[in-house]
Amino acid sequence: MRTETEVLIAGAGPTGLLLACELTRRGVACLIAERDAEPFAGARGKGLQPRTLEVFEDLGVLDRALALGGPYPPIRAEVNGEVVFTGYMDEPREATADVPYPNTWMLPQWRTGSILRERLAELGGSVMSNAVLVSFTQDDDAVTAVLRVDGIEQEVRAKYLVGADGGSSTVRRGLGVAFVGETHEEERSLLADVRAEGLDREFWHVWPRGGGENAFPVGLCPLAGTDTFQIMLPVAPGTAPEPTLEVFQAAVDAAAGPGRIKLTELVWFSVFRPNVRMAERFRVGRVFLAGDAAHVHSPAGGQGLNTGVQDAYNLGWKLAAVLRGADAELLDSYEAERLPVAADVLGISTALHQKMRDSAADAHRREDPELRQLVLGYRGGPLSVERRAAPAEPHAGDRAPDAVGEADGARVRLFPLIHTGVPVLVAFGEGAQRVARAVAPELTVEIGSPAFADEDATAHSAYGVTLGEDVLFVVRPDGYLGLVTDSPEAAETATYLERLGAR
Repeated sequence: MRTETEVLIAGAGPTGLLLACELTRRGVACLIAERDAEPFAGARGKGLQPRTLEVFEDLGVLDRALALGGPYPPIRAEVNGEVVFTGYMDEPREATADVPYPNTWMLPQWRTGSILRERLAELGGSVMSNAVLVSFTQDDDAVTAVLRVDGIEQEVRAKYLVGADGGSSTVRRGLGVAFVGETHEEERSLLADVRAEGLDREFWHVWPRGGGENAFPVGLCPLAGTDTFQIMLPVAPGTAPEPTLEVFQAAVDAAAGPGRIKLTELVWFSVFRPNVRMAERFRVGRVFLAGDAAHVHSPAGGQGLNTGVQDAYNLGWKLAAVLRGADAELLDSYEAERLPVAADVLGISTALHQKMRDSAADAHRREDPELRQLVLGYRGGPLSVERRAAPAEPHAGDRAPDAVGEADGARVRLFPLIHTGVPVLVAFGEGAQRVARAVAPELTVEIGSPAFADEDATAHSAYGVTLGEDVLFVVRPDGYLGLVTDSPEAAETATYLERLGAR
């Protein structure tokens, strides 16, 4: 039996699910195959960074994520029964007009997956479970893959294949792409979600020296929106304890004192080895790598899941545009943009991991703005065209900021106007607005118009434009600035929109 589709996605983790949502909402036929019979049940990746929250708003799932998750609690560290530190990894920030979601939001990975599966179903898609990718080949026109579904092999013919199938990716191995880096075998840890009695949920409880001066640290983090805690227990080199409730209970007793905290249930567990690796290529012909299949991180800084989400957000609209007639050259920009970002993020999480290994005094701190992924972008990338003699922030390739204005006496935000799934022209000044209207009036947002009155100049400030200045910003479908010019021309603008697949 042969099935035909436009895009085959291997892996239904957050990366694969978000990509499937992006494609489905754009009318692209896709098949998402997951090798496991049941959805992932653990909380491994539990932090959604501010940029991911913006992506979730665009996808229509932010309200669910906010309702089912919660803010990160402060850390409370104890040594020998005394509290020695109370504070946040990163001090909570107030929302601003240009950054509506400034803080990391806690949401267990299993719940993130559940939300995205639910959204995919609403869009008309579904996950094929217990579907193992056996092999694949590609030619000039398509990819032919063999799936084993419930033990029966079937052939799938797809225009493109995306490997979002994790660190041990079958797709990456099938391509022969090197996965460069290292695995810290000597740093094994037991990771688990547990239920516990005798412990409040107001703090992330940490015992830095565990059960003694030379013991490993022990921590219990309340997982927002659940009745469980996450515990990570480092394992001494040369030992191999089983991840049982009794093992975790003994570690907690040694750290906090016998009888103080009772672990009542082991909900999920995993043996964890820090992996720091990145694929040498993110694309080979009609096959792409995304998420953990392309890069795996230390959990320090909460970057892995979020970087995978950004991979999918970048790739989804490009695949859809090319499948609907845009120049296939657009797909070259995926690796050109995402590989450098992944390398940068990998460096950040690795540095944080090293601080933890060294027991640095500031190892718990997470103030680096790059961790929030709002300042990561594509300056100098193939789709970033800066046409200003003296560019102000933000530049071509940067994230397009939000802003607050008025329309008919009511408060309006810019994000809903520019996060529409298609390129948008944000025009400041009469000259830029005239050009935008001539090229694509249906794609134009005029700052200062009745539809977005900028009386407090929040949009001008966020976009670095002085009042009366003519500047045209072309916002890509993924919310990044593409063409930015203070000398807008209809021909250049129209040509650029065509590059992005707008017709």
